[in-house]
Amino acid sequence: MKISELVKKTGVSKETIHYYIREGVLPKPKKTGSNQADYGADFVEQVRLIKALRENYFLPIPVIKKLMKKHNKQSPADRSAFMFLSEYIRPLDQLVSGGVTGRAAFIEATGISEKWLDKMEQWGIITSENRNGKPHYSQDDVIIGRLLVDMDGIGIGPRDGFDPAELRNFTDLFRDLVARNVQRFMELGWQQMARGELRKKSSQSTEIMSLFFYHIYRKMVKEQYRRYFQEIGEHRQDEENQ
Repeated sequence: MKISELVKKTGVSKETIHYYIREGVLPKPKKTGSNQADYGADFVEQVRLIKALRENYFLPIPVIKKLMKKHNKQSPADRSAFMFLSEYIRPLDQLVSGGVTGRAAFIEATGISEKWLDKMEQWGIITSENRNGKPHYSQDDVIIGRLLVDMDGIGIGPRDGFDPAELRNFTDLFRDLVARNVQRFMELGWQQMARGELRKKSSQSTEIMSLFFYHIYRKMVKEQYRRYFQEIGEHRQDEENQ
């Protein structure tokens, strides 16, 4: 594609793309003339990723350059996973976003259908609080809504045989676990803390435990998939030997 098309697909200016190439963050495109170049399809993914790293993580160019070199050595599956992370883990959003008010605004922000919003609220996966007679959805609920839409988009939905009720089971399990842990913390003396100290402690514990559950789940799923792929490989090898 020409650079004009790359600009259109990524929302990044021509001057910025040329800057990334000069700095070695992007590879040099294939020259088709003295003042023309051809950009492959992989440039779209790379430019979008650089843009996400700049806007979401505020990283300087030298750091992004190192990350891009590592990213380009990853498998297509790992590159796709990283793009999801760069989209959803956005530090600035944690400071400035306060969620959305109203069902219509939530549907517009997430892309979820009204039918599935009803179901997720019924199951307690997405919740809201009443503000001036209107439902207000937190930033976490907005992210969950977007994730539900993305799950369906990549093949983890009712059309693909996935039972969404499993999400309710996960939610009930975590809700019970969280309730027991918070109660345990209170019994250990947290309820005796000053309000400011308790708020700080609860905020810190929320983030660190969230990271723990994220990484332990990620680790276990990867291990399970590795075992599954190994079993498939061994089964196919046995079939070939028969």
